[in-house]
Formats: sequence, structure tokens, C-alpha cells
Amino acid sequence: MLQPEFLLTSLIVVASPGTGVLVTLAAGLSRGRRAAITAAFGCTLGILPHMIAAITGLSALLYASALAFQAIKFAGVAYLLFMAWQTLREQGALRIETDAAPRSARDVIVSAVLVNLLNPKLSIFFFAFLPQFVDPASGGATSRMVELSLVFMAMTFAVFVVYGVFAAAARRGILARPRVLIWMRRCFAAAFIGLGARLALTQR
Repeated sequence: MLQPEFLLTSLIVVASPGTGVLVTLAAGLSRGRRAAITAAFGCTLGILPHMIAAITGLSALLYASALAFQAIKFAGVAYLLFMAWQTLREQGALRIETDAAPRSARDVIVSAVLVNLLNPKLSIFFFAFLPQFVDPASGGATSRMVELSLVFMAMTFAVFVVYGVFAAAARRGILARPRVLIWMRRCFAAAFIGLGARLALTQR
């Protein structure tokens, strides 16, 4: 049985603005509903490595190893800064595309997966949070971890889809105002930089 505390805390973590939310919003604004759902799916897939690490104990190693933690953290920072630069160049998350040359679903998914894959905070979340809802004495600890992780992933996908569909609904009005789009690119780039700075300051 799923505890209400787990569901509430997971919802807060998922719905809080972060890199995944930002990527999904950008996909909806620049390419519409289908791209937003694809980005939400990619962000959800990016959780899988963290889930596996938590279940196999690799996240404990990451948490204990300062070098491994710093390496993943700064790879994530570098990727966020790259996304900010691409956004300002109109080649990244907020690139507006024509129907003749759309960005492939594979590219959207890969970009979204990398956002979550290079986020050590997710490993720490799975390492520190999920075990609180697993009773080792009751047996089946691994299956319980998998169950909770899958619920977290389902919530992530559902919430991100809501964000993305909302952004897609506002797409036409925004595209009709080029100056608004310019400012949105700047705001998204600033948000990526801000998230990168926050990640750089993250401690184990």
C-alpha cells in the first residue's frame, strides 16, 4: 500500500520547477503538444538510471565518493550551460521549427534524458528518500523499491505532460508576438543558467 506521505512528497518534488519541467515547457512552446509529450517521456526515462542505481546500491557509492559526485555534478552543469547557449542562439530548446524540418522525436528524447541523467540530485533523492518507505524486515525490499520508483516515474510523466500541454496551448499566441518569444528565450536561457548555478552549489 502506498503511504500518503510518499505520494505527497513525490508530487511536490515532481511539480517543483526544475530542468525537466523547463525542457518540457520549452518543447510545448516551440514544437507543440506532441513534442511536449515526447519530452515528458524522455525526462521520465532519465529517471531509470537513478532508480537502478538506488536499487543496486550504486547511489550509495556515488554519495560516498566525492570524486564521482563532483564529476556527474559538473557534467550536468556543463550541459545546462550548453542548453542556455543553444537557446540564445535559437538552436536549442526554444527553436521554432517548420513542418518541413521538424526536430526528430529521438533528438527530443535524448536531450530530455540527458537532463535527468546528469542530475546527481535525483540519485540522492532515490538514495535518501525511497528507503524510508521500505521495511527490510518485511521481505521483498527490492520489489518494494521498484514499485515506489515506478509510481514516482508515472507521477513525473503525468505532471510533465500537464505542463507541456499547457505550454502547447499557449504556443500560437506566443508565436504571433516575436518580441515575446525573444524575451522568453532570454528567460529560459537565464533559467538554465540559474539551475546550473544551483546544481554547482549542491552538496552531498
